Amino acid sequence: MPMEEKKATEPTTPVEQEEPLQRAPTLYLIVIFKLLKGALFITMAITVYCLSDNNLPVEFQRLMDFLRIHPGNRFWQMLAEKVSRITEVQMVHAAVGTMIYSMFSLVEGTGLAFRVPWAGWLAIGESAFFVPIECRELVKNFSWYLFAVTVCNVLIVWYLYQNRARLFHHHHHHKAVGK
Repeated sequence: MPMEEKKATEPTTPVEQEEPLQRAPTLYLIVIFKLLKGALFITMAITVYCLSDNNLPVEFQRLMDFLRIHPGNRFWQMLAEKVSRITEVQMVHAAVGTMIYSMFSLVEGTGLAFRVPWAGWLAIGESAFFVPIECRELVKNFSWYLFAVTVCNVLIVWYLYQNRARLFHHHHHHKAVGK
């Protein structure tokens, strides 16, 4: 009889314990990058929306005056001409699109901070989605800024994919066999 009592208090099969997550400074940098990117794009969306009912050519001229840019430059003339053709509806659409895009970065950053697996996959997918587009743009019109963004996206995809098992919680519970 004493043997049966002992069996009743001990688990019949070992239950796996989830290992505590390690510090991940690179992940924290990605979280900060995603949150700052989201904040930047929200700011842009609000700014574009607030400017949507303004007289854009006048606003553009004020900006050029403020920055002390000489309007005789061909680039600025072309840009001023393009700005004059933008409609209020296009501005609102741009604001909404930018707001939606900013939400992706904020959700990714927050999810990565809490180390949820779907946020890791969302960040991998979103970053990987833009790499071919960025590469095409780099071939057409190289810029160091876009090159840096592309390298960051490739590194984010690589790092998150390579370290996904170590970085993220797996929200499944292990059940004892026979229960």
